[in-house]
Amino acid sequence: HSAIAEAQISDFDWDMILDGADWFHFTGITPALGDGAAEICLEACKAAREKGITVSCDLNYRKKLWSREKANAVMSELCDYVDICIANEEDAADVFGITSADTDVVKGEVNREGYVEVASALARKFGFSKVAITLRESVSASDNNWSGMLYDGNTAYFSKKYAMHIVDRVGGGDSFGAGLIYSLLTE
Repeated sequence: HSAIAEAQISDFDWDMILDGADWFHFTGITPALGDGAAEICLEACKAAREKGITVSCDLNYRKKLWSREKANAVMSELCDYVDICIANEEDAADVFGITSADTDVVKGEVNREGYVEVASALARKFGFSKVAITLRESVSASDNNWSGMLYDGNTAYFSKKYAMHIVDRVGGGDSFGAGLIYSLLTE
């Protein structure tokens, strides 16, 4: 019963909301809340595209919210309007069936070339100008190594690796997305 889960398309005046905006971002969690929320996301993406606004999406698949099949159908339509995709290897596999050889999330081992394969496949499928992927190596339940990759259609750029002690897992992907958007907006 959240506000967005109960919202109607008529609740949003996208022309007004997006007036003066440079960027529109959504995550896969919003359309997963229901058909109404998915329709709202689609209308927002269409309006942003019409205004020449950059659209980004974090795939953010949550199996408790929808099936892989439903996620694939809805996100495939939405991604036709997305310029920059943020993902991880699990989301690309769960939503679009895009995987890489020699990448095993359970083992926590990062295969850099595998991530380039995934990013390249996503970019080819949807025409994304950029694909960002979070790279997480699980050392233990409380310690991970984190890094990121940005693929621009030709080249993959990797950040340095950060050893992280996890206090609370909430917001890690959101903070990655916010940092990426800020850096791309400010060059």
